[in-house]
Amino acid sequence: MLDMQYSVMLLRPAQPEDALAVARVHVRSWQAAYRNIVPDDYLDQLRPEDRAAKYDFASHDPLKPHTIVAVEDGLIPAIHGFATTMPVSDSDMPDFGELCALYVDPQHWSKGLGVALVSAARAHLIERGFRKAILWVLTGNVRAERFYQNDGWSADGVRRQATVWDITVDEIRYARELEASSSIPKT
Repeated sequence: MLDMQYSVMLLRPAQPEDALAVARVHVRSWQAAYRNIVPDDYLDQLRPEDRAAKYDFASHDPLKPHTIVAVEDGLIPAIHGFATTMPVSDSDMPDFGELCALYVDPQHWSKGLGVALVSAARAHLIERGFRKAILWVLTGNVRAERFYQNDGWSADGVRRQATVWDITVDEIRYARELEASSSIPKT
């Protein structure tokens, strides 16, 4: 349940005009969550304008990423978080969906937005026909590991090095079954 301090929080598909607001959340989240995991000088040079140019929220291709945003309704609507899903790109897991990204602006952590977004992401994957899903967590991101474990995800023992935003990171794979009962209204 969302903290009652929000007037109204809407979950909806990202639109092309959301790119910069989503990028701001993405960069601020990286800078807060990955401090002491990736080099500070790298985090300090991240710019939302650079990241926004890489998003494609106009595509409706089911093989491309699908992003859901959490928008606080008000005089000036504000995006406070987002979740991105897609089919798994690993060829050995063709029937799995993937939670590619889940970020909430650090000012809004621990207020229920992450729970709402991960639930919406799971529901979207179920709607797309997936019954299993994976995600990757940066090694050392204890906060994220705890969050996903509380949502029913488990580390499956697979680790990798990946290049994300032009930096090489170590990651741990988490997986879970998706139940139709975990669905929420369509986004």
